[in-house]
Amino acid sequence: MLKKRKPTTSGTRHQVIIDRSDLYKGEPEKSLLAKGHKKRQGRGFKGHITVRHRGGGVKKKMRIIDWKRKKRDIAGKVERIEYDPMRSANIALVIYPDGDKSYVVAPDKLEIGNKIMAGEKVEIEVGNAMPLKNIPIGIPIHNLELTPGKGAQMVRGAGTAASIQAKEGKYATIQMPSKELRLINLKCYATIGQIGNQDWKNRKLGKAGRKRLMGIRPTVRGTAQHPGSHPHGGGEGRSGVGMKYPKTPWGKHALGKKTRNKRKSNKFIIRDRRVKI
Repeated sequence: MLKKRKPTTSGTRHQVIIDRSDLYKGEPEKSLLAKGHKKRQGRGFKGHITVRHRGGGVKKKMRIIDWKRKKRDIAGKVERIEYDPMRSANIALVIYPDGDKSYVVAPDKLEIGNKIMAGEKVEIEVGNAMPLKNIPIGIPIHNLELTPGKGAQMVRGAGTAASIQAKEGKYATIQMPSKELRLINLKCYATIGQIGNQDWKNRKLGKAGRKRLMGIRPTVRGTAQHPGSHPHGGGEGRSGVGMKYPKTPWGKHALGKKTRNKRKSNKFIIRDRRVKI
């Protein structure tokens, strides 16, 4: 649910935030916090910047998410739903009968007190995880594995959901949130339901300071830079790109250049996400 701020300052005039009044307000579960996690500020192991425009930001604690749903055929109770500063989706704390606790991504319509389970023969209910071979065609799913047993890798962002279009042989045809059609092994696990917090994409930060708190540093246009630091730079007065094609700061193609490894994943893609339907 979105909430518009009162225009008491320039920063709040157009600010639209997500209402978190219904989420848990206490500290996260201490046993499920990652130890030794630190910010890298966009730098690699040599200390050089490998990803630009990152740095600063408030200190965050990383929660350990159970992507593999290790507890099989044991029903866990949803104790509370929390905000996670590391991701767009909210998370749910699940407590099992033996006392074990785990965090899972909270799907839409999952409520406190609900029982969720993972296994081969579980019911088709929101929050339950099972192999693709047991999920009916057309049911919205998330937390999708690409390799059996590796844990969820796809469809993990707020408001996203995939669906099974067909099953043939040992593969299922999955329509991803990007409308890409991909073949995935029927033994791979997925969780029933659409991920909650759908309004996340509609929020408006309102000011540059919010971006800095998120650890995102400014991005300067190439045309505004010195010609020694960017191919688009230089010229008298305002100027456009002024060359055959837009370039990166290192002179490579900036638009339309495919970087995916063809040998590893292209054979499983039936329809590319860039194809207009």
